[in-house]
Amino acid sequence: MAITRWDPFREVVSLQNRVNSLFRDLNVAEGDDPVTAASFVPAVDIYEDTKQVVLKLEVPGIDQKDLDIRVENHTLTVKGERKFEAEEPLVPEKDKNFLRIERRYGSFFRAFTLPNTVDTENVQASYNAGVLKLELAKKAEAQPRQIQIKVAA
Repeated sequence: MAITRWDPFREVVSLQNRVNSLFRDLNVAEGDDPVTAASFVPAVDIYEDTKQVVLKLEVPGIDQKDLDIRVENHTLTVKGERKFEAEEPLVPEKDKNFLRIERRYGSFFRAFTLPNTVDTENVQASYNAGVLKLELAKKAEAQPRQIQIKVAA
């Protein structure tokens, strides 16, 4: 008999996956197009140095006007939407026979809890080549400083 370590969260994660699957199936069953019903989660890199915390989100194919960035109560939220685009505007999508659709379309929402060391009033956002870069400056008191040693004579 093999001994298996008990993980109290294993069943919770399994239940959450089943509920998510039900809601996903429910959205498609209500007549939504599976292409537009499928949402995605953009990949993010987060790093920090002595002066700032930087987030880089991969959001190719999304216009700047379709991105919403907010900071509230030490929570950074990024919302956006990648719209399904028809190559030929005169031909409706239902007349096309797609052989494969691998790109994800729809809306996304990401929320990040910010540490107390971040100055929420000093946030810079830039967008280049499909990468959204958010730079959050650290508060002056949170930045490291060097202490000089005085030599007694």
